[in-house]
Amino acid sequence: MLIITGASGKLGGLVVEALQRLVTSDQIGVSVRDPEKLVELSASGVRVRRGDYEDADSLRHAWEGARRVLLVSSNAAASGGDPLQQHETAISVAKELGVERLLYTSQVSANERSHFPPGRHHAATERVLAGSGLAWTSMRHGFYSDSAMNMNAQGFANGNLVGPVDGKVAWTTHEDLAQVDALLLAGKETFEGVTPPLTGSEGLDLTDLAQMASGATGRPIKRKIVSEEDMIANLERANLPTAVKGVILGYYRAAQAGEFAIVDPTLERLLGREPRPTQDVVRRHLGRR
Repeated sequence: MLIITGASGKLGGLVVEALQRLVTSDQIGVSVRDPEKLVELSASGVRVRRGDYEDADSLRHAWEGARRVLLVSSNAAASGGDPLQQHETAISVAKELGVERLLYTSQVSANERSHFPPGRHHAATERVLAGSGLAWTSMRHGFYSDSAMNMNAQGFANGNLVGPVDGKVAWTTHEDLAQVDALLLAGKETFEGVTPPLTGSEGLDLTDLAQMASGATGRPIKRKIVSEEDMIANLERANLPTAVKGVILGYYRAAQAGEFAIVDPTLERLLGREPRPTQDVVRRHLGRR
């Protein structure tokens, strides 16, 4: 059985949809904290069971009969939790159950010295996978295009994308990454260990996004650069959780350092087409109606 964790989230849900185009529903199992959210999916023939990274017994039950497991990375750090501890629990259960291959959703910034906190978490998880004795694949996802829209929603609304100096980002859609994750989960192609970067086909900075947004909305949207000190002061005034402030600040530092800039052809090859351009994402979110 092919198991997908986090199937009630955006990425996980899209992976399920893509996988249903590759294998029959009775070969698919999903592992979610709240199975009630996926009643319709259960009715389609997909096995839906409760699985919580904080509860190893629940994972043992949810992953019963698992041949391959897609471990969608935890976002526990956003609420003060420990994603590495959760991943370690999941990896341990996979090994105990004799899973043939564990696939993990990582990111292009995965590096123990990354400026971006999630990048350090991903690197730590990859180290655990490497020492687990399991066959494993870590999908180095490009930065999600929807994140570009969500992080800058206020700026798009008021006409100013405000922040420190940034850098190019090879924004990549959930839809494209989910399609490739499903291909790899189904065993249509295999990567041992870390994949090449799975990225969109162009690098864009906030100036580029401002220009695209101006075209999509028909009103001027500008890029305003402020000092990092001013950015920190703004974050303090917003009274955001410490972890969230660290991610925002880390994003700018990592982007400036080029951590998200690499463009690689692997995603396009696996898709058999060009990745969805960021321009389309901007139009979908901001286009005039």
